[in-house]
Amino acid sequence: MRIESSESVGFRIFSSQFLITKMKKLLSKGQLAILIIFSVLIIDQVIKILVKTKMYWHESIRVTDWFYIYFTENNGMAFGMEIFGKLFLTTFRIVAVALIIYYLVKIIKKGYKTGYIVCMSMILAGAVGNIIDSVFYGVFFNESTTSTLATFMPEGGGYSTWFYGKVVDMFYFPIIDTTWPHWMPFVGGEHFIFFSPIFNFADASISCGIIALLLFYSKYMNESLHHSGHKSDKKDA
Repeated sequence: MRIESSESVGFRIFSSQFLITKMKKLLSKGQLAILIIFSVLIIDQVIKILVKTKMYWHESIRVTDWFYIYFTENNGMAFGMEIFGKLFLTTFRIVAVALIIYYLVKIIKKGYKTGYIVCMSMILAGAVGNIIDSVFYGVFFNESTTSTLATFMPEGGGYSTWFYGKVVDMFYFPIIDTTWPHWMPFVGGEHFIFFSPIFNFADASISCGIIALLLFYSKYMNESLHHSGHKSDKKDA
């Protein structure tokens, strides 16, 4: 096992800090947010279109024992969860995105921390990425099946109407794939997979943004909300 020297680790930390400082100087917080949003959207849509047009439905490509590219689609929210009706979910996403955009513009104008703005930008980009699937894919692509590849703008029209498209998922990480011991109560002998949800790049962007917020900015969020509360109290007074 190779162990890095303290000088090497120190150089990496210095390099990362130097890069962040340079980015802050080159880009304003608003420009950085726009860059992140468009970067996530482009990567997300390129991956989805390639999977949609080059893979059959439920086709699987093994990368490692614990990572597969597995093409599936869902009507619901992140990680394939399907709740409520399709139109409700799409409308809910659009409303949520509008609120996040409003909030993001607000915190940029108020000069919030760069990392906090980055997290919110990742969440926004991921949400917009899945909205694109829901709104447009039903019209722009024909149905994917186990024997037919989807095509872009087919002559016979898409597989659905506006707002009724399916979200394309492809990342599958069965890190643990085993069977519970028979002596275990309730679950003995049953097949167990961790991590079983199949997700896309947009889902990952949303999840990373939320996790980073909770890990690094929960105190900052509480302080911001507390500060806003005090302002409201003063205005009411």
